Amino acid sequence: MAYTQPGQTREKIYQFVRERILNGTPPSTREVQKAFGFRAVQSARQHLEALVLEGRLVKESGKARSHRLPKLGSARSSHLIPVLGRVQAGGLTAAIQNPEDYLPIQQTRYDKAELFALTVQGDSMLRAGILHGDTVIVRRQHAARTGDIVVAMVGEEATVKRYRENGGRIELHPENEAFESIIPREDGDPFSILGKVIEVRRYIE
Repeated sequence: MAYTQPGQTREKIYQFVRERILNGTPPSTREVQKAFGFRAVQSARQHLEALVLEGRLVKESGKARSHRLPKLGSARSSHLIPVLGRVQAGGLTAAIQNPEDYLPIQQTRYDKAELFALTVQGDSMLRAGILHGDTVIVRRQHAARTGDIVVAMVGEEATVKRYRENGGRIELHPENEAFESIIPREDGDPFSILGKVIEVRRYIE
């Protein structure tokens, strides 16, 4: 599939799903994935969720092939926040700053301009319930309290860890015994906090 902007792709998906619904055969998420050449079913699911939150589709719970066209006046309020890339929950990896897509969220007490999303790689936050492939929603902030789960930059790389202060020393702790803690500034690398994780999303299929 040739690259298109996320909004253009979503419009094409809407037209595809709409036509299938009008023909009496609503597509499954995997059929949308296959039709648009997505590598992961999560990409198709995110577009469908966005269309639901935008009020352009309705999802009926407990049913297969559950997307329907909405009735007039049923649109729901929503926000879209940028998915900036992937963040390592293990070792460190290069942070991606250019948005890859946009993620729909419900109304929130936070200003949507404060929020962004990242896809997690690795299993170092396993005991905190953050798994490989999960999407974390992050509130931008440059400070943290002990116990917060944060996205932090060490040098030019980003990681998600449990923030702790120990005798004035900052430590980034994993939630998996197979991984070691990261002690920023011991080697002189610049350190900063990008934000605090406030939500985790997981896709079963």
